[in-house]
Amino acid sequence: MAARRLSSFLLSRSLSLSSASASTPLSQGRYSILRRGINRFSTAAVAEEPIAAPVEINYTKLLINGQFVDSASGKTFPTLDPRTGEVIADIAEGDAEDINRAVSAARKAFDEGPWPRMTPYERSRIILRFADLVEKHNDDIAALETWDNGKPYEQAAKVEIPMVVRLFRYYAGWADKLHGLTVPADGPYHVQTLHEPIGVAGQIIPWNFPLLMFAWKVGPALACGNTIVLKSAEQTPLTALYVAKLFHEAGLPPGVLNVVSGYGPTAGAALASHMDVDKLAFTGSTETGKIVQGLAAQSNLKPVTLELGGKSAFIVCEDADIDEAVEQAHFALFFNQGQCCCAGSRTFVHERVYDEFLEKSKARALKRTVGDPFKEGVEQGPQIDLEQFEKILGFIRSGKESNATLECGGERFGSKGYYVQPTVFSNVQDDMLIAQEEIFGPVQSILKFKDLNEVIRRANASKYGLAAGVFTKNINTANTLMRALRAGTIWINCFDVFDAAIPFGGYKMSGTGREKGIYSLQNYLQVKAVVTPLKNPAWL
Repeated sequence: MAARRLSSFLLSRSLSLSSASASTPLSQGRYSILRRGINRFSTAAVAEEPIAAPVEINYTKLLINGQFVDSASGKTFPTLDPRTGEVIADIAEGDAEDINRAVSAARKAFDEGPWPRMTPYERSRIILRFADLVEKHNDDIAALETWDNGKPYEQAAKVEIPMVVRLFRYYAGWADKLHGLTVPADGPYHVQTLHEPIGVAGQIIPWNFPLLMFAWKVGPALACGNTIVLKSAEQTPLTALYVAKLFHEAGLPPGVLNVVSGYGPTAGAALASHMDVDKLAFTGSTETGKIVQGLAAQSNLKPVTLELGGKSAFIVCEDADIDEAVEQAHFALFFNQGQCCCAGSRTFVHERVYDEFLEKSKARALKRTVGDPFKEGVEQGPQIDLEQFEKILGFIRSGKESNATLECGGERFGSKGYYVQPTVFSNVQDDMLIAQEEIFGPVQSILKFKDLNEVIRRANASKYGLAAGVFTKNINTANTLMRALRAGTIWINCFDVFDAAIPFGGYKMSGTGREKGIYSLQNYLQVKAVVTPLKNPAWL
C-alpha cells in the first residue's frame, strides 16, 4: 500500500459546530522582509477553465431511517466548488428537528431492530459487501470527493478511497472477535464480563478528509453493533450521502446509519446535546471540541472522543539524510493543501544543517505543482473555502509582520478559486503566531535548534500533542526523542504513515481517545460484569 504512507488521513479538521477555519485575530500593517525573486509560481494551470467533474450528483437529501428525505424545514444550503467558488448543488439543511428524527430512527433500530441481534458474522458480511461496493464505485466516489473538497483526484482515487475500503474490511474482521473475559474471584462465584454495544452513537466528521473520517468513525461503531447518526461537514456533504446509499445496498437495515447534512450551531449542537444519544465522536478544531464536550456534559453526560487540532514538530537532526528529510518535511506540511491536523507545521532543523535544509526546502516548494485537482500530475488544489483561504493569508501576513523571512510564496495563486502559493518561512521564532497556531494551509515554518534537550523542550512547549516526526540515523537519538515527545504518534524517518491497525489520537488539547485499530473499539462498547454464586464448585 505504497509503504502505507497514506497521505495524512486524519484528520482533522472539520468543523461541524463551528468552522475549523475559525478566524484568528491577526495584526494588520505593512509587510516586512519582502525579497525580490521569491515568487516564481506559474498561474497557467489555474487560468484554464476548470475540468468538468466526471460524475453526477444523485443524492442531496438527508438519509433517515433508510430513506432520502427533505429537511423538516424544507431549507437547503449550497455546497461549493473550491476551484471556483461556484455552487455544485443545493443540499437539504438539517437542523434540530431532523436530528430528532434521525435519533428516533437510530434508537428504534437499536432497541427493536435486527442489527444488534444479528450474529456478529452476519454484521461482518454486510460490512464486507459494503467495502466491495465502495471499491466498485471508487472512481465516482473519488470524483465527488475532489469536486466538493478540492483535493487532487489522484490522491482521492489511488490512496484515500482504497484506504476507506481497507478500513471497513479491517473492522468487518473485528465484528466476530469481540468478547468478554472469565474472571477469577475470591469466593464461590462465577464472574464474567460482557462487551455490549453502547447504543446510539452520534458522530460529527470534518471536511478535510470527509470519507476517511466517515470510515474511522462508522467502521468501529457498526462492528460493535451500534446504530449511528452522523453529521457531515457542511462544506463537504456529498460523499457521505453517496456511500450511505451503498451501505443500504449491501443490506444494512433501515435506521442503523442516518446521515444529516447541516451546520454546526444547529444540527451539530442538537446532536451533541441530544438526551437519547449514548456516545459522541467528533473530529474538528480544538475550540469547537470544547463546545462539543460541554454540550455532551450538560445533557446526559455521554462519553466523548475528540480528535482535535495539532501543531506537530518535525525534527531534523544533524546526522539526518537531508534530501530525504526535505522531501518528507515537504510532504508532512503541504499534503492535502496543508489541511491536516497532524501536519508537520513546526520544522525544527539542527543549526549545522539548517542552511542546506532551507535552500532545498525552498527549491522543493517552488517546484510544487498547483492547479485544477482533476488535472493529472497536480500536487496541490485549492483550499476548502473562502474563510479558510482568507485565514491562511492572514497568518502569512502575521509571519511577515513578525519579521520571519519569507523565502517563497506568500500570495494567492491565480485569480480564481481558493488557491494559495506554497509558502516557506525561515528564521521563525517560537513566540510567533505562525509557530503557535494551527494554520491549516500550505505554510511551512522552519526553526533552528542547537541540541536535543533544547528541541525537546521547545517541541513540547505547545498546547497541542497530536504527532511528531524525527529524522536521524542514530537509534539512541530516536529512542530518546520518541519517549520524550508528548504526542500521540511519533514517526521515525517517515511521516503520515497510516494503517487501519495503527491507533491515532492526541495528548493535551489535541483530543481524548484513539481512533483506528483495536483501541477505537473501546469507544463503542460498554463493559458489564456479571456475578453468579456457585454451589459446591469442583474448582475455583
